[in-house]
Amino acid sequence: MNYTTKEIAEITNSTLIGDDKLAVKNIAFDSRTIFSTLNTAFLAINTSKNSGEKYIQSAIEKGVGVIISEHQIAEIKNVTWILVKDSVKFIQDLARYHLRRFHLKTIGITGSNGKTIVKEWLYQSLFDELKTVKSPKSFNSQIGLPISLLEINEKHQLGIFEVGISKPGEMEILEEIFSPKIGILTHIGSAHISNFENESELILEKLKLFKDSETIIFNGDNDLVFNIINNLYSTKKLISFGLKEHNDIFNKSNWKDKNVDLIIQYFDEEISVPVQQRDEATLSNVLCVIAVLKEFNFANEKIIAKLNALKSVEMRLESVNGLRNNLIINDSFNLDLDSLKIAYQFINEYNKSEKTLILTDFVEGKDSDKLYPEVAELTNQQNFKKIFLIGQEISKRQKLFNAETYTFSNTQELIDNHQLNQIENELILLKGARKFEIEKVKNHLELQKHDTVLEVNLNAILHNINVHKSLLKPETKIMAMVKAYSYGLGGYEVAEFLQHHHIDYLGVAYADEGVDLRKNGITSPIMVMNPEQHSYDIIIDYNLEPEIYSFRVLELFNEQLKMKGIQHKYPIHIKLETGMHRLGFKTDETSDLIEKLNSMNVKVESIFSHLSSSDDLSEKDYTLEQISTFDRNSAKLISGLNYKPIRHILNTSGIVNYSDYQFDMVRIGIGMVGISSSPQVKKQLQNAVTFKTVISQISELHSGESVGYNRRFQSDEETRIATIPVGYADGIPRLIGNKVGSVGINNIKFPIVGNVCMDMMMLNIGNFPAKEGDEVIIFNANPTLEEFAEYCKTIPYEVLTSISRRVKRIYIKD
Repeated sequence: MNYTTKEIAEITNSTLIGDDKLAVKNIAFDSRTIFSTLNTAFLAINTSKNSGEKYIQSAIEKGVGVIISEHQIAEIKNVTWILVKDSVKFIQDLARYHLRRFHLKTIGITGSNGKTIVKEWLYQSLFDELKTVKSPKSFNSQIGLPISLLEINEKHQLGIFEVGISKPGEMEILEEIFSPKIGILTHIGSAHISNFENESELILEKLKLFKDSETIIFNGDNDLVFNIINNLYSTKKLISFGLKEHNDIFNKSNWKDKNVDLIIQYFDEEISVPVQQRDEATLSNVLCVIAVLKEFNFANEKIIAKLNALKSVEMRLESVNGLRNNLIINDSFNLDLDSLKIAYQFINEYNKSEKTLILTDFVEGKDSDKLYPEVAELTNQQNFKKIFLIGQEISKRQKLFNAETYTFSNTQELIDNHQLNQIENELILLKGARKFEIEKVKNHLELQKHDTVLEVNLNAILHNINVHKSLLKPETKIMAMVKAYSYGLGGYEVAEFLQHHHIDYLGVAYADEGVDLRKNGITSPIMVMNPEQHSYDIIIDYNLEPEIYSFRVLELFNEQLKMKGIQHKYPIHIKLETGMHRLGFKTDETSDLIEKLNSMNVKVESIFSHLSSSDDLSEKDYTLEQISTFDRNSAKLISGLNYKPIRHILNTSGIVNYSDYQFDMVRIGIGMVGISSSPQVKKQLQNAVTFKTVISQISELHSGESVGYNRRFQSDEETRIATIPVGYADGIPRLIGNKVGSVGINNIKFPIVGNVCMDMMMLNIGNFPAKEGDEVIIFNANPTLEEFAEYCKTIPYEVLTSISRRVKRIYIKD
């Protein structure tokens, strides 16, 4: 987009205060991820749960000079304001106007799963045929779709956009903004189904997008989808694809046999297609791509060439701890201008003040003389300390970059150079095209080299929090429990992410956990659940907030406040005993507690208790009795204090089963990982953690031969044994050996045989065609975390917190 402030105000019927000639080419709506302020306006989006107006000052401090908001803040001077009636409607109205200025062919993709993959594969197939614009990342919502549409300019001939909804009434609004000529419906699954009366209502809502489409290409494997579309849109051109033979496009060969090409039936003709990855989701996506390419009149030979050239879509960024206290951000999966912008947004979320960039040539067919100046302009606004350029084309433009810049013809040349070894305490962004194998730089720089890793998906954690948040009132606060090294997932990395997303409180078990978070830049309020008396000093020094559960602890902590000369009312949290009989003030102690608190230099930030059986509905009466006791005693305490602290008693299971008793705040722990006692809620959660390794060696085992210490497994047939580099020193209990437990290879479970060793264990893989170096899932796919916990005769909490610190944690964002 490229409008003046005056034009934007006129287009959207808004009020302009200030300079009417300023150019606006970008609209930012998240002050935390502003990566460029040049010709950028900040849109303060107000929703039922948050107000973007709180972040206007932050955007201005970063250099933004145009603010789009529902209200003007009188104290803020020297900026241009565009005042709007409704911030969300503003961006939708602007996008609607912008789209109608251009005459390009449009593809709109909706569905429950596969939207982003299909979009990216269509882009890979079509960008060198037609000048194509697409949604960045998975931008597809009431705000994301309009932001995507504003990327269109006069050179574009084709636009491919995702459209997503989560509740009734949303698609009608989006269809008024964007009415695609070709509509694509991918797989319909359970995502957001809980917000609809039934599956039919969900399907009908999604199909509103295609009201004015000329052609609809849809996954017809779901009979309900197939029938509804054929009845609703019988006058349009309909093309169904899928694994079932009633579809217009389907696979008629044995797709599980990787030794033969797929035979695709396309109406009356057959197409032989080589597809290496053979799972149902990939095959469905390939069929969808074929259908679209046929609509664009591509010959079969060209379609096959396009399919052969498809790259897997890695919509993720990894962060790992590096040598010399560096943080490595690995985005070496794809490289285009959109993904570069996303990477620059991503690194703004970290507290590292100094940054280094490693960037390769862009390999997709672009106009280099136009592309690289744009790349350099964008990069220069990120204030990198050093930049390492890899490749012939980008190296020629070294002088375009303002930072201290070095050039290399290939990745190995950079690794062999000693410049990398001089970087300390910085964020290092690796951004490169696949052919440069820039992951070798990550291997060179990372702190831990163990093949066994715990992969933590931060976006899944946020998704799971939001699922639980949807069960609460908008004003209810959330405390995220990050004790015990964030349940084994990692300390400050998870806390930093949660802080970035405005979590209200963090909870740790011991003071040293809180101190570690503070030392790593965490400023959110932190409650210490078990403040040992020798830790009171550092609790105060690092502005941590202790749980107070007895008169002894209260007196000791108050004495420490006096000794340190603390003048202000220090924040504490009062734990009430309501029936768990672990820690807390009892009912008959409430009056004395009020008297003591009022005589001390403390402020009660919250009053809380803990439910013993919120996950067990057979104990509902006892749980309700606990809640009643808490309500009564906390109300008495508040009355005596003459001010109102936050009240909270619900944990993860409590949120799900007793949301009527949410009080002012809830605490979420294992629910962030994707565990729930409710089957309905569990369906909506995402796995946030995967424990995995690789096969070190495969051995042929003859009948009668044995495996491992004490010969606990002796084979009675010819078989193959895979050894993997993970053992009880990594947190795998010995009791799951000898066929008690299993792990997954290519989504198939294989038993652990013999005794689990300190650093290794062995699998009986029979004649399965695995090879050395193949990935092995210990959990969380097949088997799941819950299944693995059952092997261990324990609960998911213990499994996660038992994983050794020597196991490398990798943090990813989709």
